[in-house]
Amino acid sequence: MPDLSSLRNRPEFWLACVIAIFIVALSLATPNFLSISNFVDLTESYAVQAIMATGLFVVLIAGGIDISFAATASVAQYVAALLATRFGLSPVLVIPAGLIVGTLLGFINATLVHYARVNSIIITIATMNVYFALLMYATGGHSIYNLPEWWSDRITFLQFETAGGDLVRITLPIIVMIASLGLCWVLLNRSKTGRQLYAMGGNAEAARRIGLNISRLQFFAYGFAGFMAALAGLVQANRVGEAVPNALYGTELSVLSAAVLGGASLLGGVGTIGGITLGILMLAIIQNGLNLLDISPYCFEIITGAIILASTSLTALSVRSRTRSRLVEEAPNV
Repeated sequence: MPDLSSLRNRPEFWLACVIAIFIVALSLATPNFLSISNFVDLTESYAVQAIMATGLFVVLIAGGIDISFAATASVAQYVAALLATRFGLSPVLVIPAGLIVGTLLGFINATLVHYARVNSIIITIATMNVYFALLMYATGGHSIYNLPEWWSDRITFLQFETAGGDLVRITLPIIVMIASLGLCWVLLNRSKTGRQLYAMGGNAEAARRIGLNISRLQFFAYGFAGFMAALAGLVQANRVGEAVPNALYGTELSVLSAAVLGGASLLGGVGTIGGITLGILMLAIIQNGLNLLDISPYCFEIITGAIILASTSLTALSVRSRTRSRLVEEAPNV
């Protein structure tokens, strides 16, 4: 049994407590909230963002940040849709092609971050705009509605009816989300590469001195983020039955909010996949609760913005505290 005092020092513990409070409050406020069908619908609606969050999380662990994942997902989705509709290629070719496109865009980010030596948030904001602008220019903003049946058909793994008569379906997005979270957990907790990513994110200079290949790790982190973004784009097209160029544009803040809510540090080297899962769940509950209570969706934007602001403020204070402590330790005794 884990020690309660150690749990109190973990952000996941407090986040779980806050989630429990929200669940109780919303259950009392609206009877439709605490139902299996609502929970499953909630999970599916946030599955795509959860998949993107796993890729972003790996970059955050490595000490970087990637804001371009939504644009990467849109580009990969559209390229795959073109291959499927215009050229009639099979899923055996279309799906890997989309994933490769996303991975390559991630590699471009890694190349610029590593060789330009510019802060990754600046690089990925720039590439986000470039990727999305090129996509909109090339496509004219037109959606692709005639996706093949193998892609657009709703894939259901489990279906049952509740006592209240609600139909519950466990669909492909939910399964892919669970698989993505599991893959990310194995990568970060059971692999040598995962341990190296934590080490690099904690102290890149110390990681370099002990012989870690920083460039390889950066390419892996950003390539993985691009891969997961592409996977999210393919799943999004399956959910809505079409490829929409700007469908995922604007989700960057909510995904980043989920990561920092779950305990991922903008300084790198800190965070768990369990925390990310709780962060996604927290945002999903808040948005769902606002919808059920018929509260303006702009309130959700205020909440996500406040989370980012609080996280960056705490990060800045942490940096100042560490710098002040180091200067005190290094100062000569008088």
